[in-house]
Amino acid sequence: METIITSMVAEKPVVIFSKSSCCLSHSVTSLIRSFGANPTVYELDNLTNGEQIESALLQMGCNPSVPAVFIGQQFTGGSKKIMSLHVRNELVPLLKDAGAIWI
Repeated sequence: METIITSMVAEKPVVIFSKSSCCLSHSVTSLIRSFGANPTVYELDNLTNGEQIESALLQMGCNPSVPAVFIGQQFTGGSKKIMSLHVRNELVPLLKDAGAIWI
């Protein structure tokens, strides 16, 4: 199942695994978009194999499973990690390095 996640994040600068009912997922997505990035968002509760993907994310160390943010095809973290990167002014450089933003 991890290979499915790898293929879902391949060649995309920013991918967020989310659930439509998760306010933290919405907040993280909004934060990343506020820098001009256009993340690919997979709403697990709207995918037929969403439960399998969620299990794979948990096995990869995403706990809780959403939001799970991949920047530059690498698992970056959940909401706490993304907010921490932002507060330390480290999120924008990651987004730039991944080609998600150009400014």
